[in-house]
Amino acid sequence: MGGLTTYESIIIFASAIIVSYLFNYYSKKSGIPAVLMLISLGVGMNFFVEYSTRFNSILKVLGTVGLILIVLEAALDLKLLKEKIGVIFKSLLVSVIGLGGTSYLAALFLTFIIPDFEFINALLISIPLSILSSAIILPSIDSLEGGKKEFMIYESTFSDIVGIVAFYAVLGMTHSTENTNEVYGLIFGNLLATILFSVLISYFLIYIFQKLKGHAKLFLLISVLLVLYALGKMLHLSSLIIILVFGLILNNYKLFFRGFLKDFILEDKIEGILEDFKVVTVESAFVVRTFFFILFGWSITLVDLMDLKAFLVSLGLLVVIYLVRILVLLIFNGASSINKVTPEVFLAPRGLITILLFYAIPPSISSQYEFNGILLFVIIFSCLIMTWSLISEKKKLEIQEEEDFEILEIEENSEEEI
Repeated sequence: MGGLTTYESIIIFASAIIVSYLFNYYSKKSGIPAVLMLISLGVGMNFFVEYSTRFNSILKVLGTVGLILIVLEAALDLKLLKEKIGVIFKSLLVSVIGLGGTSYLAALFLTFIIPDFEFINALLISIPLSILSSAIILPSIDSLEGGKKEFMIYESTFSDIVGIVAFYAVLGMTHSTENTNEVYGLIFGNLLATILFSVLISYFLIYIFQKLKGHAKLFLLISVLLVLYALGKMLHLSSLIIILVFGLILNNYKLFFRGFLKDFILEDKIEGILEDFKVVTVESAFVVRTFFFILFGWSITLVDLMDLKAFLVSLGLLVVIYLVRILVLLIFNGASSINKVTPEVFLAPRGLITILLFYAIPPSISSQYEFNGILLFVIIFSCLIMTWSLISEKKKLEIQEEEDFEILEIEENSEEEI
């Protein structure tokens, strides 16, 4: 890569964006997640250019920025309306119970197959594998029916937030010598402090940015959010909550700026900022996501994909993942058949956040077992299952549309005959 000329580098950079756009277009037509195609492209690059570990730091930065933009993008799509309280509460419970159940059972499974592996360490491994990937789900569910799409947006976003909070809580327990109750107190204290800070800083930013003039203020706003996220992580706060709360308040400013607070905003300015900010966020997330998953695919070696033990362990973990998901969705939907909760029961890919959290696991824990292969297989198979589900749903909808069209034609012909 170091031998590339400036123009060759520009061609590679621009070509990656073009290919990613074509993948997105094909994804909407076929149901195959664009992310899976980007990872495959990266894997294919290994046959031509060997991956260098110096790209690992770039991969982590891209993943973190991508995570922030994806959560922000999701928050800017969520409307907090009275009629949405039911689906919000339901998706929160499903994400929390699903994450907790999957993490616990997966940790038990890991301690069973790995001798002398402590449960707390197994839990630190299993939590990232239990988190839904909003980075993969959100760009892939455009064809879903409105209610199911809305549920998946909320669930995947909550899964991200709850999973990250849970991971760093458990990570704190593995390092802490304090009493468990004291650790819990610190965790919830930090969580409440983060929420309070998020609300206050969101009000302040919205008030300030509506008064700024110029065309570069949107990227300035994103930069401020990135700084706040990074500072929060350095202070061991749940920084992603800052991003989520800001997006929710901005997108629902009429709900939050009420009473005397209404006098502090200019609605026409806020509407303009909101509309443009959505475009900038979506476009930026697209670019960052493109290069993250290509680089991640490039980092995968064939040795990792030929590990039989990792393959078998990942199959066991996938069984746990989907059994828990099926059970939770059946209970919360009051359904007696899995057909009632399809395709969402199979929309459980693992991706960006899972990868990022795996990087945060101390080597002293991750080195006890070869987890790289397990991580890869769980991500790949969960994405393939999602692909199969979306394609099947697309075909089912096409058949339904054809049947509806035939019924309509018969009715029209009958009316003409009368």
